[in-house]
Amino acid sequence: MAQLHSTIERVTARIIERSKPGRTRYLDMIRAEADRHGERNSFFGCSNLAHTYAGAEGDQKTMAFTKAPNLAIVTAYNDMLSAHQPYGRYPDAMKIYAREIGATMQVAGGVPAMCDGVTQGYEGMELSLFSRDAIALATGVAMSHAMFDGMALLGICDKIVPGLVIGALRFGHLPAVFIPSGPMPTGIANKEKQKTRQLYAEGKVGREELLKSEMGSYHSVGTCTFYGTANSNQMMMEMMGLQLPGSSFVPPNTPLRSALTRAAVHRLAAIGKSGNDYRPMGEMVNEKAIVNAVVGLLATGGSTNHAIHIPAMARAAGIILDWQDMDELSHAVPLIARVYPNGQGDVNHFHAAGGMGYVIKELLAGGLAHGDILTVSENGMEDFATEPFLNGEALNFRPAPEASGDEAMLRPVTNAFLPDGGMRLVQGNLGRGTFKSSAVEKERWTIEAPIRVFDTQEDVQTAFKAGELHKDVIVVVRFQGPRANGMPELHKLTPPLGVLQDKGFKVALVTDGRMSGASGKVPAAIHVTPEALADVRGVNGPLAYLRDGDVVRLCAATGALEVLTDISGREPAAAPPPVMGVGRELFAMFRLGADGAEQGGSAMLALAGL
Repeated sequence: MAQLHSTIERVTARIIERSKPGRTRYLDMIRAEADRHGERNSFFGCSNLAHTYAGAEGDQKTMAFTKAPNLAIVTAYNDMLSAHQPYGRYPDAMKIYAREIGATMQVAGGVPAMCDGVTQGYEGMELSLFSRDAIALATGVAMSHAMFDGMALLGICDKIVPGLVIGALRFGHLPAVFIPSGPMPTGIANKEKQKTRQLYAEGKVGREELLKSEMGSYHSVGTCTFYGTANSNQMMMEMMGLQLPGSSFVPPNTPLRSALTRAAVHRLAAIGKSGNDYRPMGEMVNEKAIVNAVVGLLATGGSTNHAIHIPAMARAAGIILDWQDMDELSHAVPLIARVYPNGQGDVNHFHAAGGMGYVIKELLAGGLAHGDILTVSENGMEDFATEPFLNGEALNFRPAPEASGDEAMLRPVTNAFLPDGGMRLVQGNLGRGTFKSSAVEKERWTIEAPIRVFDTQEDVQTAFKAGELHKDVIVVVRFQGPRANGMPELHKLTPPLGVLQDKGFKVALVTDGRMSGASGKVPAAIHVTPEALADVRGVNGPLAYLRDGDVVRLCAATGALEVLTDISGREPAAAPPPVMGVGRELFAMFRLGADGAEQGGSAMLALAGL
């Protein structure tokens, strides 16, 4: 491996130093848990054990009278999510794979899993961010039985993987492996889909034509094929060494996918405490692994949602990561992949062109990733610069391709698409936010214009349809932060703002809400913190003081996010009243206790003192 890049080294060292108190407390906790929870059959009372074994048909004697590892399955299965539908058949197969090596396996519990593609633009999206905390809590409930020697985590999509990571890390004395299911086949061309969406926004095609287009894109079981948060999750799990090499984008219901699942179960049993290759999850997810996750995100142009999720996952392991760290890493890590919406090909094309094996090979060779982290694979990160294949029925791994199979999508570090990772910190008198510069043409990185202020994305659409936004304008959408309404994604804004930009207007978005890896070409400062709604001290964020006509400057080149109009002496705008319905009132405790987006936007982590 090449010598580590000086910025990667410096930022990692800073994170390690900053995190020492929390990381020490965390490691002390999981090591004490490892010591306390010794052999299952001697730790628990016989009645407790009998309850565990009662439902384990066919495995009761093995569990009761041998030292065979008993492995937990925590599953996010439902058939509402196309990505998670294949998981319905996984547990039965995984139990067979466990028996092959003398182990046992039980479904410890299920976690909720919502589809942002369904709730996008509707009330249910206001539960989305906090579903991550609910998933972490449900993982904790599943693992609280303390009857397990390892965790197999079945999850793929947006909040689900971060929630599973957070929950599982609190049981970090156990090994863990993530097991994906793979993407659906490629549907209609992304350019065609995007064109139909904009034509619908302009009223030039009807709902029936739009629905046909969408169903041509989202059409089968498996993960959606654009490079949004779900597929960014899969990339990160490989960059952190938490799932088998090359397993992210192998299609569902194929012999290779089944072989990878089988190998993951076997490997999980091998890295348990009872073996000679003990690899607890909490030791694996260290500062270097977190930096690797950020590096992978930047190198591949992944979802901006992870500006919130990675800090939250890090906190669960006692590690403090902030947006300044991510910004400095972004300036050092080149963009070597362009996957839709940052390019034309989807994740299937990306995988065929070399995929994660090629990306990791390039990053390690360029000194841009930590190769010396503990992973689920025997030889560490070097094993991830490979790709899996079947030789007959046997699973094998070969070196990743030396050359990209498609340089329009995947390039070497020495010939990158951009010299930086394209996720920049913008800050100023309006707070701090994230700007995904890799998705925006460079001539649009700087926008200075009068603003229009809105409290909902529906109000933006109404103004657009009335022709009120057909001019140079920065659209501000506020009261969309974690405390206000759960920080929903605001993708209803993308088509109208895209139309305005295509008409030649200088357009940008500033919001304390979220956009994801599916966000597109319009310059935007998102996740702005402090949010507009008052915090626990009663202090409103700067966005609350803005009014129509104020001039704002947003610049990815200089990192500026500032209002140029004098807004001193103003009273904050009144927040919209709290809303009810679709279960939103049940999540009031999450909103009231949430901290800022840069810390992860979590009430659970804040109240736990993490």
